[in-house]
Amino acid sequence: MKILVTDKIVDEGIAILRGKGYEVDTRYGMTPDELLAAVPAYDALIVRSATCVTAEVIEAAKNCKIIGRAGVTCDNIDVDAATAAGIPVCNVPTSNIVSAAEHTMALMLAAAREIPAASNSLHEGRWSRDEFMGHELFEKTLAIFGLGRIGGLVAERARAFGMRVIGYDPYCSVSRASQLGVALYDSMDEVLPVADFITVHVPRTEETHHMFSAEEFSKMKDGVVLVNTARGGIIDEAAMADFMAAGRVFACGVDMLEAEPAPETPLSEFDRAVLTPHLGANTEEAQARAGVNIARYVANGLEGLVVPTVINMVSSDLADAVANYIPACQMCGSVLAQLSGGIPKNLSIMAAGPCANDLQVLSASALGGVLSRQGQASVSSENVDASARRHGVKMDVSVSADSRGYDSIVSMEADGLEISATVPGSLHETHIVSILRYRLDVVPADYALVFLYPDEPGQIGRIGTILGEEGINISTMAIGKRTDCKEVLVFLNVESEASKDVVDRVAAAIDANRAWSIRL
Repeated sequence: MKILVTDKIVDEGIAILRGKGYEVDTRYGMTPDELLAAVPAYDALIVRSATCVTAEVIEAAKNCKIIGRAGVTCDNIDVDAATAAGIPVCNVPTSNIVSAAEHTMALMLAAAREIPAASNSLHEGRWSRDEFMGHELFEKTLAIFGLGRIGGLVAERARAFGMRVIGYDPYCSVSRASQLGVALYDSMDEVLPVADFITVHVPRTEETHHMFSAEEFSKMKDGVVLVNTARGGIIDEAAMADFMAAGRVFACGVDMLEAEPAPETPLSEFDRAVLTPHLGANTEEAQARAGVNIARYVANGLEGLVVPTVINMVSSDLADAVANYIPACQMCGSVLAQLSGGIPKNLSIMAAGPCANDLQVLSASALGGVLSRQGQASVSSENVDASARRHGVKMDVSVSADSRGYDSIVSMEADGLEISATVPGSLHETHIVSILRYRLDVVPADYALVFLYPDEPGQIGRIGTILGEEGINISTMAIGKRTDCKEVLVFLNVESEASKDVVDRVAAAIDANRAWSIRL
């Protein structure tokens, strides 16, 4: 078999693959057209961050059996296209976490003690001790936003410096925070005024873009030090520059800029802004782990062995009855997370019919859907239990004898909210057949609106009028009723996303009890 490596990995990784008898071609710096022309000849593809594996590339990769990403994320790979093509995608999610945590501490110390500016002054032939009066970490309060793998390692290291560690992470369980020695807060507003140092370890999503803007900076303690080794764009750099100019922010350490790889940033004018060019994973040890482990995982995939970090579910080794319900479970999980407004504490999954033959796959798909809205989805059959524990989700999975007249059905409950789906016929389309226990039948589209409102004449007309005025077209609609309730539920597939103001306007017009905008 042939393996194409398009971004440089360590020689040890290449040696592992060649030692197993694979033909390995290393072609770095390929253009998109060169990649399209070359990829059909290969059985596996290994990339880092420079290569974009688009849907077009995946379509051309007719012989590809596995794609490996020698890094933590897979945001340069069209995972949905790979899943549709039956190609598993794997990564090395823990390869650089120690390096990233250590870089966080390095930036924190460098910023607090003004080390880069002091070093520059000495290089320029000046001895300026009095200019650089820094701050200790000892007995200071560090606020960690995001208590995942890297945030947890930072907490351990900060405690060794004698820091008081607090945190905000709506998806972290109290027990995990307690194990890390972190006092968990319920809101950002509680954390910001008491933190001497702030470090960010959250994914870049719609919700976290400019998570720290002028409003948040105004609530911080004077003299605060901020560090970002997570993703560019989480901190509004222009706003932080304004607060640094005003002396409200003492210093910052930033490894991830919003406009990468362009070096332009308003922070560059400040000596107390310690800026590094995306170096969190750039250590010999991290790169060695990434290259060696991705080589092993790709080899396992080609040999038909377990790949522990596969992030998508493909149907090649599953019965059709189970494989067809993977996207259904992912969709149901995503909808539940959006209905509840976050990651639920309790998730119950029930399957009936032939789809119940592999509950581990279904539960992994469901949890992946739940976590996907927070950019946290990296769930496989092998790590589903550990992922649930890490995010504080108590899961219960069971088989039911009642398929409600369908060949197969999956039902889920999250903190009291319910959704059920089936995949009938040969088109393999997921049909929602119950939501919040209202019976209906609808194939969800990319954008949907859900309203729970009093059953009165003219309500649908009011909804249509407002959406029409806003230029939002309704493609399909389903109404559900319950005998025990005077309210009805309407599920509207719409052709474009509705803003919160539009949703609120519709809700007010029909006196809706609940209203949601769903994006799939």
